[in-house]
Amino acid sequence: MMNKLPTLLLLAGSAAAIGSAGASDLVLRAGVHNVDPKSDNNAVVHVDSNATLSLAAEWYFTRNVALDVLGSVPFKHDIRLNSDNSKVGSIKHLPPTISLQYHFNPAGGFDPYLGAGVNYTLIFDKQTTGALAGTKLSVENSFGPAVQAGGDFALGKDWLLGIDVRYIWIKAKAAVNGASIGEVKVDPLVYGVSIGRRFSL
Repeated sequence: MMNKLPTLLLLAGSAAAIGSAGASDLVLRAGVHNVDPKSDNNAVVHVDSNATLSLAAEWYFTRNVALDVLGSVPFKHDIRLNSDNSKVGSIKHLPPTISLQYHFNPAGGFDPYLGAGVNYTLIFDKQTTGALAGTKLSVENSFGPAVQAGGDFALGKDWLLGIDVRYIWIKAKAAVNGASIGEVKVDPLVYGVSIGRRFSL
């Protein structure tokens, strides 16, 4: 038994090192993301793009699998007529997105990953101007799937430079003075860059 003890301790230590490598790590990020809606949002109007500060947190519950929560300060989008591109309104929204990610190379200098999850877009502060000045614009909130691809570049031991792109299905019913103008299919590409800090829990 005494002869086997060093071997057993070595195996136990190796198993612990493998199990804890990356697991239970927390990555906090701050960056800038741009929401770029598809061009053919609606038969009457379209929605401009906008960039703002983004915040994210990732919790690794295995070495390769992480839960990602993306948030931001509110995005503001101008709404324009398709006929002459004149501005007729604006909206603000918050698009919190939760994704499950798979990281292919979490201990390497570059770690690519893929993710999929859900998005809830909360739309508020709806304003009208131009041809719609004085009318009431109504745009419903949206719930839908989201997919993601990205990668992290290691900046020393605990710091990361991240790039990512997401496609989010955002569809919202819109009305002016209670009269429907149809469904606005925003369906944006959301892409950005961030700086992250890894914490071992």
